[in-house]
Amino acid sequence: MLIYLLIALLVLVVVGAAALVAVLIWRKGQSGERELDLDKRLQALVETLDRRLGDLDTKVDGRLQSASETTNRIHERLGKLGEATAQMNDRVKDLAKLEQALRPPKARGGFGELLLENLLRDKLPPSHYQLQYGFKGGERVDAVIRVERLVPVDAKFPLDNFHRIVEASDEGERQTHEKAFGRDLKTHIDAIASKYIRPAEGTYDFAFMYVPSESVYYELVCGKTGALYSYALEKRVFPVSPTTFTAYLQVIVFGLRGLQVEKHAQEVMAQITGLQKDFGRFKEDFDLVGTHLGRAQSKFSDAERRIDRFEGKLEQSTEHMAIEGPLDAEAAEEHTPPPLNPVSPL
Repeated sequence: MLIYLLIALLVLVVVGAAALVAVLIWRKGQSGERELDLDKRLQALVETLDRRLGDLDTKVDGRLQSASETTNRIHERLGKLGEATAQMNDRVKDLAKLEQALRPPKARGGFGELLLENLLRDKLPPSHYQLQYGFKGGERVDAVIRVERLVPVDAKFPLDNFHRIVEASDEGERQTHEKAFGRDLKTHIDAIASKYIRPAEGTYDFAFMYVPSESVYYELVCGKTGALYSYALEKRVFPVSPTTFTAYLQVIVFGLRGLQVEKHAQEVMAQITGLQKDFGRFKEDFDLVGTHLGRAQSKFSDAERRIDRFEGKLEQSTEHMAIEGPLDAEAAEEHTPPPLNPVSPL
């Protein structure tokens, strides 16, 4: 009995071991399939990551190349900017030298006259302006513009006190230099008004004061010394800068063109008047010729009628003579004596 129990127990153990082995084998199969599926998924993920990393590398390479090109362009532009800065520094040095050269008043005056000459030469025909025009009293203005009368133009460059205004460190010093700048301008305005506005010598009743610097002109017109602008207008002196004077000259050019058109129109009218007179004389001669031709035609008609009458009479006379000719011949034969017999010879 015990043996049977041991055999049954051994069978149970064997069956349990077999079942356990079967379970272990089944679980191992399931794990293999999962591992295979996991390997496939991991492989797909790796491929996706490789593809995306490749795309990312391409984009990064493109961005790096673009950034490199941009950096190169920036370096080039910075180099050009450095050259431009160097040139600007050279220009600043040149301007500083020019400023030093223009410190003497005589040099500034000559420079202002040169700028005025260049502006007039660029905008006006040579026949409509003259430099260093002299008046009867010996005064000489920098330039005159010839329109119908003369327009005096004098260049003034009050730079010293203007620089002091700009460089003033406090308000009191600035006001002091503004007053000095105003006195300089008033002196120039009075000088131009008294010396160059001479209607008796062919000028208009006004003159231009040419200020070659826009900043100085702005201080004159819009600064605290702006009252001097009204004073200048009262004196019939018109302050102008290079920009405003260019506009004035453009208007003068248009006026000159209008005067030329008017002059040519007057010349054309004079020619038309002369042609009208010539045509009147021609019409008188033509009418006289017509009268003579009418009379000649009338005489020709009378002569033609007389010729016709004379021709008719002549034809009648010819016919009459033709009829009477044979009759006269027969009558002559009847009245002609017979011929004498000739004497016979002995």
